[in-house]
Amino acid sequence: MTLCAPAVTQPAPRQWQKIQFHPNQRSTTSPKMDKFRMMFQFLQSNQESFMNGICGIMALASAQMYSAFEFSCPCMPEYNYTYGIGLLIIPTIWFFLLGFVMNNNVSALTDEWKRPTGKRSKDPTILRYMFCSITQRSLIAPAVWVSVTLMDGKSFLCAFSINLDIDMFGNYSLLTGMSEVEKLRLLARIPCKDLFEHQEVREAASRYIKCISQACGWMFLLMITFTAFLIRAIRPCFSQAAFLKTKYWSHYIEIERKMFDDTCKEHAKSFAKVCIHQYFENISGEMRSFHHHRSGKDDSDDEDEDTRRSDEDKLLGIRAQDDMNKVLWNWHASKPALALRKDQMDSENNGRLNGEANGAANGFAKGHTPDVEKREWAVYYSKV
Repeated sequence: MTLCAPAVTQPAPRQWQKIQFHPNQRSTTSPKMDKFRMMFQFLQSNQESFMNGICGIMALASAQMYSAFEFSCPCMPEYNYTYGIGLLIIPTIWFFLLGFVMNNNVSALTDEWKRPTGKRSKDPTILRYMFCSITQRSLIAPAVWVSVTLMDGKSFLCAFSINLDIDMFGNYSLLTGMSEVEKLRLLARIPCKDLFEHQEVREAASRYIKCISQACGWMFLLMITFTAFLIRAIRPCFSQAAFLKTKYWSHYIEIERKMFDDTCKEHAKSFAKVCIHQYFENISGEMRSFHHHRSGKDDSDDEDEDTRRSDEDKLLGIRAQDDMNKVLWNWHASKPALALRKDQMDSENNGRLNGEANGAANGFAKGHTPDVEKREWAVYYSKV
């Protein structure tokens, strides 16, 4: 029993340490975190649609809040029209600008428009396609706000109550003996039920104007739907090749920008890791010897060596601040041309054929020549 206990308990910490850091085991032990991670990845991949939905929900919630609270019309001839139309237009402009702010492609469009030409030419059709795409997505929230406000009818009633003809409702003695200024003041009080004495006339006028406002709202929705139908129906009638070209390169610009940002983040992270590691090595030379004398030093040394090699590979030979600044400046001032060089592929193929031909002279079999080629490339990148 005394001999079996160490044999059972000794490898247990190492086995538990491997299981703890294995990604598959971590996903099985925490299903809630896996669901949250999958949801986060879905939202990140569909960020534009998610932001468009957020804009629409914000517009709908704001319109519902506006209709839930009591509408405060000034009930004055000088301010009714300005307040009613301003409540319809100003939030629309704000939601439209908010859609541009929350869209990540605006920065890509601005960068593509203002960047120097350099080695890559700029296509105006791609810029127009990107601008139209951003504009269409930004029009969701304003359309929701205008439609809901017109369906509610309060702002329309406040704006156009002074243009109403009360004689059409059958009460001819209401405006008799009044001057034009007094008539305008009386008509301006129709949206305010506490200030208008004749409630029957006010109710009839309010329903009449609200019916007109709802009709305008339905016409607005019909126009938007018909315009969207025409855009989708007429688009295939034009040159589909030109449309596919602009769509492809607009997606390329967006994806290239995201991948460049991700590569810069990885390089910055690796640069920080290597810099901090070298700093502690220079400050304290005893740290490495201390790590060598720890238990399980083989596994830890292998893991540290693998992480160090991965960080060194992510540096891509750029190991100085001035070099990185030069790379970033060259990327902005002169982006590489969109034409992949074929000589690299040809050189790789020639190197592989030469390795197979000279395998016997170098002492390697043909099946091991790719390994020799990989080692040569690894030495090359580590020297840079």
